[in-house]
Amino acid sequence: MSAPQLDDLDRQLIEVLARDARVSNRKIAVDLGVTEGTVRGRIKRLQQDGLISFTAITSFGLANSAKLALIGVQADVENVRDIARQIADLPTVNAVMITMGRFNIFAFCLFNTLDGLLELTSDQILAVPGVHHVETSIAVKTLKYNARVVRITEADMAGDEAD
Repeated sequence: MSAPQLDDLDRQLIEVLARDARVSNRKIAVDLGVTEGTVRGRIKRLQQDGLISFTAITSFGLANSAKLALIGVQADVENVRDIARQIADLPTVNAVMITMGRFNIFAFCLFNTLDGLLELTSDQILAVPGVHHVETSIAVKTLKYNARVVRITEADMAGDEAD
């Protein structure tokens, strides 16, 4: 499957929507110098191609005081992509990246209880064949959070049960 072809108008449209997804198609059309129908058609195509989607982003304050955990994973190098996919399939994991350095996989999750985080790291991630070591860091203060990287939703939080 080939990579989608984006032209300058697609890129400009994505940039406008990334700043404010609520902006009207009419305003986008005026700002970019195209018709409203062109904007509507491009947005539809970008959505159908899975290149953009729209969602409401919640804050940490709304998400039941959720905490962010960064989970470093040392895994078999020859199977790192498959292992990363298995970790990404875990419902409480919000983001997974294959990295270089001390850990070859980083996972991000939100959790409400330490028991929920412990279950995720010890019972689920460490149980994946090829995972050798898991190290968890908990964010204690968030100075900047880019919602484009890890989206916060209550349904994604580990350990949702009441404390």
